[in-house]
Amino acid sequence: MTFKNNRLVLVAAILIALAAGFGLARVTGDDAGEAAHAEHAEDKDAADAHAGEEGHNEESEGADAHADEGGHGEEEGKKGAEEEGTVALTKEQIEASGITVVAVSRGGGGETRLSGRVEPSIGARAAVASSIAGRVERVIVAPGTQVRAGQPLAVVVSGEAATMRANADAARAEAEAARLVFRRDQSLVSQGVVARQELEASRARSLAADALARAAVAQASAAGTPDASGRITITSPVAGVVGAVQVTPGSVVSAGALVANVSDPKQTELVFSAPPALAAQVAPGARIEVSGPAGNFTAVVIGAAADVREQGGMAVIRARAESGTLPPAGSPVAGVVVSAGQGRALSVPADAVQTVEGRSVVFVVTDTGFRAMPVLAGRRAGGRIEVLNGLTGSERIAGSNAFLLKAELAKGEAEHGH
Repeated sequence: MTFKNNRLVLVAAILIALAAGFGLARVTGDDAGEAAHAEHAEDKDAADAHAGEEGHNEESEGADAHADEGGHGEEEGKKGAEEEGTVALTKEQIEASGITVVAVSRGGGGETRLSGRVEPSIGARAAVASSIAGRVERVIVAPGTQVRAGQPLAVVVSGEAATMRANADAARAEAEAARLVFRRDQSLVSQGVVARQELEASRARSLAADALARAAVAQASAAGTPDASGRITITSPVAGVVGAVQVTPGSVVSAGALVANVSDPKQTELVFSAPPALAAQVAPGARIEVSGPAGNFTAVVIGAAADVREQGGMAVIRARAESGTLPPAGSPVAGVVVSAGQGRALSVPADAVQTVEGRSVVFVVTDTGFRAMPVLAGRRAGGRIEVLNGLTGSERIAGSNAFLLKAELAKGEAEHGH
């Protein structure tokens, strides 16, 4: 009984042990599964998080790259905007292209049209007159004759001239006689024969005779230096061409009567009639745009007389051509002069103002070349244009050949558009 009971106890213990082992294994398996499942979930979350982080980084990098590209584009756009309207040229290129750099002038002016004609210069014309009354014995020249300075024009015979010549000869003879007396008295005084006061008196008479002789000779010379017969040869004081001849052989002329006109056709000038107020405003050096039979040219004012009563109250403006030869003397001309203004208006050469995209611009000098500066243009007078707005007056701008900068600017914009 005891043995049997022990066996039962043993079997029961084994069953209990087996049951306990099975439960433990189940419990252990469940815990391990849950742990594995939790570990797998953690790994999955970590992977998802890593993937999300990489995606976020990629998105951030993409955004940064896009921002960099946008910023670079803005910089290029800004640079392009800064370069718009500029023409880069070196100093050597500017000189080679013939573009002149000028300053902006101050002071506006009024434009006045003048009428005038070509006349011989003052020192290149002569109105030759007879210096004494007499009879014209011979006329040597005719209108159009080329003469040299000192060449004879006509011969006049005058009794008055003969008397002048005789008086001059007599005065010279008296002066010579008085001089001989003075020398003789000098010798006698040294010998003690003549008193010193006699020597002083003879010296005074000699000086007076010399003075009278000089006066008589000068009078005869002013009359044309007549010969003993009273013939006077009238000569030309300048070289040139004989104009009008006012005497004929056998005619009688009075003192001061005109014999002939002589002028040098190579020495001419422009003479314009102008109101006295305008002549007071036009200074020597001012330019006049002239139109004549031979075309248009520029002249420079050399003188202006504001009070010329002989011209019927009109003033006279004299000018000479800057280059070339003027039309023949007597040719009519017309001119346009710009009088100096009293205001502070700015003006630039007409060539400096160019039209770009419908706007008036001037090209201002920069460190690298030129920049197109929009301006408001005003009046145009005498080859210059008033600038009402857009410049301060301190700029230096492109003058002549500024159209080359306009063409270069248009070329650069066309290449940028493509």
